[in-house]
This record gives sequence, structure tokens and C-alpha cells, in this order.
Amino acid sequence: MTERVHFAIHSNAIVTAIGTYVPERVLTNYDLEKLVDTNDEWIVQRTGIQERHIAANDQFTSHLCYAAVQNMIERYGVTVTDVDYIIVATSTPDVVFPSVASQVQAYFGIEGCGAADIQAACAGFASAIQLANGLLLSGAYRKVLVIGAETLSKITDYSDRTTCILFGDGAGAFLIETSDDDHGDVLSMYAKTEGARGHLLYRSSLAPAIGEHDIITNGFIVQNGREVYRWAISHVAEGISHLLARSGLTAAGIDWFIPHSANMRIIEALCERTGFSLDQTLSSIKQFGNTSAASIPLAIDEAVKAGKVRPGQLMLLFGFGGGLTQAGVVLRWSL
Repeated sequence: MTERVHFAIHSNAIVTAIGTYVPERVLTNYDLEKLVDTNDEWIVQRTGIQERHIAANDQFTSHLCYAAVQNMIERYGVTVTDVDYIIVATSTPDVVFPSVASQVQAYFGIEGCGAADIQAACAGFASAIQLANGLLLSGAYRKVLVIGAETLSKITDYSDRTTCILFGDGAGAFLIETSDDDHGDVLSMYAKTEGARGHLLYRSSLAPAIGEHDIITNGFIVQNGREVYRWAISHVAEGISHLLARSGLTAAGIDWFIPHSANMRIIEALCERTGFSLDQTLSSIKQFGNTSAASIPLAIDEAVKAGKVRPGQLMLLFGFGGGLTQAGVVLRWSL
């Protein structure tokens, strides 16, 4: 089968602000030792995670979105009342509908804008950037608010030591606008989905099966970690290589590689297979765990705050996860 790669030749989208938020409560590996048969050394060795942030009982994904956008407003002095469209990437909406995006619209009093949630699991944030770029290219919109946010703790089975050690909560937001000179910073894009593998990583709900595969219907995240790992280090590595090739770049030509922070061992394997060094790789896994759609903006913002990221640098963002799906973007940083 011929590989189909989605490549943006033109873009007029630039990132003009970033904001993030994580809940106050911290769940350390030592805390998890009291819940399941595990220990700090075992978790760090296999995942690279030391702690993760957990939403309060009365704190939901919409609340994390509000806080991330407010953080962006305070840091960059931007306004969001004139946003044309809101896209929220999440697998953990407060309710199935109304969308989290519509709740963000109401909270900030944004009149006359579109709003939609997308569900692409851990590929959600990169997918949302791709959609925002398309909206801006259409000429119908000039300002899009993109948010990746999750409260995965609310769908995590804390009696399952294979999954409960992984997941945390958080949110990150980009304000993406049409550039004045119509030369944007989204340089290339890639997307691929393998729905036949969807049973390897899912959150069960009503259906007792995914395709021909019976699934557990307990409402929690269920993952075949071994098979997802194998898929990631082979298929996702191929996707990253395709994105580099279509960008006309090599790993050495990218300043920052930001993969989804699924697991440090996966990140290390992806670097080894695609030519990126760990020194040029940004991750949020150590202090935040796997935050799905929020992991990429959290990783970028930590580097922004540390003064590592500078205007004009090239970033390769690559999300991958439930679906099984992957989405990547090569982006020139403008902030």
C-alpha cells in the first residue's frame, strides 16, 4: 500500500501565545506504593515518571482549560474575546455534550465564534493544530484557540498497576492567528490512523466490542502496553521519518523534537530510530506523567519558561495513541 502523507505546502498560521495549567495535587510514585504493588524504582525504570498532577474531585477538564487560557492571557497580554474558533482536544470531556470548547466560549464570553471538541487521544493536540491551520488557510477565520486538556485520573483504574502509574492531568493552550504577511509557521503535517489496532488502547463505554475484539466495559482506560510499545517504536518511528522527509529536513535540522510524553522508554526508542538526540527532545513525562492531549504543550511551555526555546527555531511535534492514530506538525516557533 502506498503511504499517504498529508503535507501543508502553504500556511498563514503563527502561534502568538501559549498557556498551561496543572492541578495543585501531586501524586508521587511513593503515594502509588500505598495503592498498588509497585515502587518508585520500578516506575522510574520503566516509564521515567516521578510524579503526576491530579484534578480535585470537583475539578474537570473545562476548569483546566479555563486556567490554561487565563495563564496565556496573563503572560502574553492577549485577548481571546475576538477568537473566531475554539478547538479542544480531549478524551475526558466533562460531559459528552455540550462540548468543552463551548464551555470555554461561555466562560470567556467569546461571541460569534465556532467551537468543537476533537477526540484523537494522545494525537489530539497535533491534530488540532492541523485543523486550526486549515481554518486559517480558508480565509474564513483569523484567530483560533487550540487547547489540549485531560483529566485522565477520573478514568484511571487505581487497582491496575500497569496503567495507574502512567496518567496525570493537565492542559495547554496555543493562540494561533493569521500572520500579517501571510507567511505562516506550520511547515508540514502528517497523519495516519490504524483503526484495526484500536482494541490495544481504549476507554470502554457502551459497546462490548471494538470491531471483532471483545473489550472490558468498566469505564476505565485499558491498554495492552506491550503491543502499544511495539507499535510506537516501529509505526510511529516510520511516521516521524515520513514527516521529516516531506519537510525536506533531517533530525539534525530540527531544533526541538516534542513527541507525545507517553513513556520515557518509548521516547528513547523513537529518538534512537529517527536520529534525534535526547538533548534536542522536550518531554513532560518526568513531572507530569502521560497527560495525553496535554503532554506536548506542557513540554513546550516548560522549555519556554526555562528559556530554551527561541523565536525562529524549528519544532517537530508528534502525537500518537488511541485509535491507533498519529499526527505530526513541523512548526517554526514565533514567540
